[in-house]
Amino acid sequence: MDIKTLSRLQKLNQLNLTETEEKELMDFFAKAEKDAEILATVDTENVERMVYVMPMTNIIREDIAKKLYTRDQLQEQAPEAMDGYWQVPRTVE
Repeated sequence: MDIKTLSRLQKLNQLNLTETEEKELMDFFAKAEKDAEILATVDTENVERMVYVMPMTNIIREDIAKKLYTRDQLQEQAPEAMDGYWQVPRTVE
C-alpha cells in the first residue's frame, strides 16, 4: 500500500489519522505484504484444499413429528379451562 491509497481510504472512511498512525499503518501493511509473499512461495501442489480448520461432523436427527402431550394432559395444568381452552383473567377492559 502506498500513501496515496492510504489517503484515499482515509477520505472514504472519514478518518483523520496522525502522521504517526499513518506510519504505523504503512508498516503494518508492508509486513502483511511480505508475509503474503512468503506464503505464496510455499509449495501446496499436493496438499488437499481445506475449508474448515477444525474437523466438522453434522449429526442429523430424524425429523419425526411426535405428539408429546394430549390436550387433556395439558388442560390438567390449567387453573381454569373451558371447551378445551385455558381461561385467563381479562387483561383489557
